[in-house]
Amino acid sequence: MSPIFEEGKVPILKDFICLASEVKDVKVEIALRKEMFIQKVHPLETEEKRGEIDAYFLVADFTCDVQGEVYKVPKVYIFGTAGESLNTARFHKLIANDRLKRDYQRLKDANIRVQEQYF
Repeated sequence: MSPIFEEGKVPILKDFICLASEVKDVKVEIALRKEMFIQKVHPLETEEKRGEIDAYFLVADFTCDVQGEVYKVPKVYIFGTAGESLNTARFHKLIANDRLKRDYQRLKDANIRVQEQYF
């Protein structure tokens, strides 16, 4: 069996949607996560005069199976900071979920079933 993607290519979600549109059997599972990290910034840009802030990404990991070949495709839906207000955090989650809904619709339109989850 020849590989689905050329060597060195990092597939994105759109690649699997295209494969499904070509009548390939594509199975997708999703796992959501909040990835925390430290963002380096200029010390004068933070209230504490620190050179870093605690930040996060809301990420969806799509595990895509095409003809027995499995690929993990992470996709970042929003960036935020740990010190943001509760309203800002809710707004970020709303934006991330809206973007996720659009991707679910794209998958559905390509006849890929996925168990929908939200942040």
